[in-house]
Amino acid sequence: MPSAGDVESARKVPLFPPLPLSEWAESKETLHRFAQIVGKIRLDQSTPRNHWWNVPFHLTGRGITTRPMGTDTVFTIDFDFVDHRLEVSTLSGDRVSFGLPGLSVAAFFHRLLSALGSLDIAVSIRPVPFDLPDTIAFAKDSTHHSYDPFWVTRYWQVLSQVALVLEEFAGRSYAKTSPVHHFWHTFDLAVTRFSDRRVPLPETADPVTREAYSHEVISAGFWFGDDQVAEPAFYSYTAPEPAGLTDQRLSPKQARWIDSRGAHMALLRYDDARSAADPRVAALEFSRALTAPVQRSPVGTLRRCVAPTGRAQADQNSTSAFSSVCPAGLLQCGRPPAGLYAAATPNKAAIGATASGVSAGAVTRSISWPSVTVTSQDTNGQQICSAAASSASSSATPARG
Repeated sequence: MPSAGDVESARKVPLFPPLPLSEWAESKETLHRFAQIVGKIRLDQSTPRNHWWNVPFHLTGRGITTRPMGTDTVFTIDFDFVDHRLEVSTLSGDRVSFGLPGLSVAAFFHRLLSALGSLDIAVSIRPVPFDLPDTIAFAKDSTHHSYDPFWVTRYWQVLSQVALVLEEFAGRSYAKTSPVHHFWHTFDLAVTRFSDRRVPLPETADPVTREAYSHEVISAGFWFGDDQVAEPAFYSYTAPEPAGLTDQRLSPKQARWIDSRGAHMALLRYDDARSAADPRVAALEFSRALTAPVQRSPVGTLRRCVAPTGRAQADQNSTSAFSSVCPAGLLQCGRPPAGLYAAATPNKAAIGATASGVSAGAVTRSISWPSVTVTSQDTNGQQICSAAASSASSSATPARG
């Protein structure tokens, strides 16, 4: 009979286990639509938050959750990806659940509405997919019915491990930062840092986009593969995109820039991260590489800002003080809408931003233009290095490597 230690060893999940899209693509398409149905209910029943933070899913120890919502009846919808069930529970303790394997999207939709009805919960949603290749109404979608429990559990395991990396990344900043959350729109996991500078959006921007991208953001996240990149990957983008962003040095060396809907995105393949000597460190390094503190002298050249350890936190090839690296979401999803920032002024994020954050080595930074005062300090408030420039010099083009 195996010992408790043997059982624990046998069931231990390795860090970043394999997750080839080809093995579960059909299950992913079904699960994505399940998530959209529940996500739309969350959108209907939750209290609005800035940047749509009320809408995404959060992780649990067995799956993902909507968190409590509703008014007359407070309820929660939870996906259990261990026992593969969906559960609707109310504040009074009533519960209804059903199994997920074998259900088509239509069957899932009808069972969920029936479960809600049995609890006297009425919802109103637009019952069609959002921004997916097909527009089959949920109630009629018998096309998507694949559900492989092994790969769905694996998706949740990877989601949980990546979330911890993004939590660590988020914890290094004092800037306004979103929760680490899972968006049902693009089916990605993301975290986003915001500056306090509002973004002038074009008249054609829809209300969803206006709220999601009301301020300058740097976003880092993870998605499971799509028609553009047919494999799981870590990603990072900045919106609006500053001039020269793609001159930024990426790390680790396998990371690269790709074109994405009229802009650019930094990408690190999941398999490259998991094959690194320390996969967690590789993923964290990618997420924070482009947010190292940068200083600008009065003549526009970049200086190094050194942490108490004496280690440089930014190098002279950095091109943007407010640049890429953290998730986006739902409506502020994994990628900004095509052409949204095409009309942004050149180098807007590098010259016109106000940002603050924490980077590696417990160093914080505060950067503001055009008055251009730059200071960096450790978490004890000790000033490490500073620089100031006149407004005339604030428009200088950043040095590029």
